Amino acid sequence: MTARTDLAEMQTWPIDAKVRHAQELIAQWHDYWDGQIYVAFSGGKDSCALLHLVRGLYPETPAVFNDTGLEFPELRALVRRTENVTTLRPKRTFREVIQRWGYPYPSKRIADAVAKVRRCGPNSKTGRYYLTGYNSTGKFQPMAVIPKKWRWLLDAPFRVDAYCCSVLKKQPAAAYERSTGRHGMTGEMASDSTARRAHWLQHGCNAYATGRPMSHPLSIWTTADVWTYLRAGSVPYASVYDMGYKRTGCIWCMFGAHLESRPNRFELLRQTHPRLWTYAMDSLGLREVCALAGIPTGTDEEVALLCDAIADGLADGTLPAPEINR
Repeated sequence: MTARTDLAEMQTWPIDAKVRHAQELIAQWHDYWDGQIYVAFSGGKDSCALLHLVRGLYPETPAVFNDTGLEFPELRALVRRTENVTTLRPKRTFREVIQRWGYPYPSKRIADAVAKVRRCGPNSKTGRYYLTGYNSTGKFQPMAVIPKKWRWLLDAPFRVDAYCCSVLKKQPAAAYERSTGRHGMTGEMASDSTARRAHWLQHGCNAYATGRPMSHPLSIWTTADVWTYLRAGSVPYASVYDMGYKRTGCIWCMFGAHLESRPNRFELLRQTHPRLWTYAMDSLGLREVCALAGIPTGTDEEVALLCDAIADGLADGTLPAPEINR
């Protein structure tokens, strides 16, 4: 059996089997590091489930919250209500990051490649690598190539980069680990993204032999598993999930926004947190970036166009008439 087959099979396990598997991984991580562990706690649903699992076995395990300034207020309120939480703060703000390096768009891989080509130039060794896929030894690496659909970013009037996560999250967490000797656990799942799936295929759930050892006890879980666990155990979670959000990462992050169905994260943000939406659009410059990228943001003009399109669809029969509850 291959690792891909193993992962697919384990993802079909019932929740009780997944809970036992996670508890075994937590115990192994705890024992390997002589109890010097911590839980990366964002206040999101996945980290809530993980913290509940870990403290069910080791109640004194500290939680660590990265206060990036990009969290929903509902998540921050949940973090404040949680005991034994250490708060970390980055040396730079999100505004400083995007001004110096660029916006987080459209994905970490593409943003990183585009940023490197813009810095080094398309005719440099680095530029040729990301534009052709051939490295210095002549080996072709297709995943390095910037797809044609994203090459307009090389000349866009704004910059993109994937450095945001490093500055706001990874660097503060790494400093905490060096100062305390503790090793982290996160609620990441292989189903979250292609990158996280690839990481699991290479390192498994407990990654000991990496530059920065990290445990992911929920790797084989799915979003449905997390909700089943939280609700079955009456585990508190942030109320922002009840507002229609499926993800509660950094509020103004643009990674993956182009893939979302409507209303997307920014359209929803205007409805639920209008002040945060206005700050992002007008003070951080997301209005112009999203406009050039073709990402709807929920402006009055976009809403009017959407309403007109819906009305036209109802009129010509391409959209079904809405059901009326009697």
